[in-house]
Amino acid sequence: MEERTLPQPPPDTTTPDTTRTRLAELHLIRELAHEGPAPGATDQQHARGKLTARERIELLLDPGSFTEVEALRRHRASGFGLEARRPYTDGVVTGWGTVHGRTVFVYAHDFRIFGGALGEAHATKIHKVMDLALAAGAPLVSLNDGAGARIQEGVSALAGYGGIFTRNVAASGVVPQISVMLGPCAGGAAYSPALTDFVFMVRGISQMFITGPDVVRTVTGEQVSQDDLGGADVHADVSGVAAAAYDDEASCLEDVRHLLSLLPANNRELPPHETPSDDPDRRCEALLDLVPAEPNQAYDIHRVVEEIVDDGDFFEVQASWAANLVCGLARLDGHVVGIVANQPAATAGVLDIAASEKGARFVQFCDAFNIPLVTLVDVPGFLPGVGQEHAGIIRHGAKLLYAYCNATVPRISLVLRKAYGGAYIVMDSRSIGADLALAWPTNEIAVMGAEGAANVVFRREIAAADDPEAVRERRIKEYKSELMHPYYAAERGLVDDVIDPRDTRAVLVRSLAMLRAKHADLPSRKHGNQPV
Repeated sequence: MEERTLPQPPPDTTTPDTTRTRLAELHLIRELAHEGPAPGATDQQHARGKLTARERIELLLDPGSFTEVEALRRHRASGFGLEARRPYTDGVVTGWGTVHGRTVFVYAHDFRIFGGALGEAHATKIHKVMDLALAAGAPLVSLNDGAGARIQEGVSALAGYGGIFTRNVAASGVVPQISVMLGPCAGGAAYSPALTDFVFMVRGISQMFITGPDVVRTVTGEQVSQDDLGGADVHADVSGVAAAAYDDEASCLEDVRHLLSLLPANNRELPPHETPSDDPDRRCEALLDLVPAEPNQAYDIHRVVEEIVDDGDFFEVQASWAANLVCGLARLDGHVVGIVANQPAATAGVLDIAASEKGARFVQFCDAFNIPLVTLVDVPGFLPGVGQEHAGIIRHGAKLLYAYCNATVPRISLVLRKAYGGAYIVMDSRSIGADLALAWPTNEIAVMGAEGAANVVFRREIAAADDPEAVRERRIKEYKSELMHPYYAAERGLVDDVIDPRDTRAVLVRSLAMLRAKHADLPSRKHGNQPV
């Protein structure tokens, strides 16, 4: 396919060199930059089921708000035919615009140019926009559709990735970073999305992996397709790399816009407040029936969350991975909060390795960006088993504990039903720093369930009894009445109040309003050494 080039005037031209002629030349160059490297390149991109970089930016940003930088950048490399192919933009579109009227920086790989592969000039453009985002204190969104490092440029391309990774880390916890995967992302290139706060993927066109199917087949003998190795559903359901997977680019980018509307521009600001249409004092009558009093009966925690938050609007992240713990953003009286909740409908809501990592990552994000945390507790404990122990549940579970202990944002925990053992402590209990610990009258806070406790404490008595079952049942009732009644923790100051479930929304709204000016300082240190 022949590459578009700028028409050159004949050597003997007598056309006067004026501002107008120069301006016409500029417009022509910009037209070349927008149209792509060759006739049909855009059609080929559409034939792959993908939008172009500029079409994606138009979907992401408010109409007419995009300001492009370095649109006329071209590479300076030579060899392997590169000197004859020097398209404008060098395969990446960079700049800034607005989302819901707030500044957002963006870069988008243009797969039509060198397959979106990263070269030296390409990387320098990305470095530029990342530096601008950090300096301006505004979110950064990357629209990824690239074939990795530009092989013809050798180590210069690899060094470009190093600069991106360094800036990802420098911006971490300072400005929100969102990666949208809209094409292939292989090898070292996959580490930049992994360093950002959220990764979104689109089914059928997005793949991420460190080593591709050919390498896997050569090294291990395993036969696997690109989608089965690193497609959107794999990373949303199995690996936990993706926050969500979508069927098309438009719905994906619309959710990215929604997420940005819930986030502050940087770590020096509070999340944006919206005037609520939902009454902050609304009573939640449905909560009396949504959560069964019987501790072993399952229910869907999503219905509880949606009943409590403004207009039932809950933006969940990583919904398909570690479903036994639910994490997401919502508003209470117009103010953004982070929700962490055990999910009794999935493996009884136990904490395991995946849930601990998911919760820790989300808690750390909320703390970095001044988002208060509301934790809804209904947890029977940590998942037992040889597999979990050998895979490091101690180390991974400690990640969630560390994240909560280290968080200085307003923190409110609410025990809905059962809260047993170490899992109760980890789920933002009063003893690890929750500002307010609340409970419903259905709560059971204890070292373990009454049945297990009775079997341990009264083991000998039960074994020696003429009627072991009768003794066991009597001791279970005694343990419940003495150590597991709903007011045991409140009597000892470990729960600040036992509330009517119908008042949950109003109590949370008033409590968060009181805590809004909370200020807490951590000890002076370079950084902690959290479990990894």
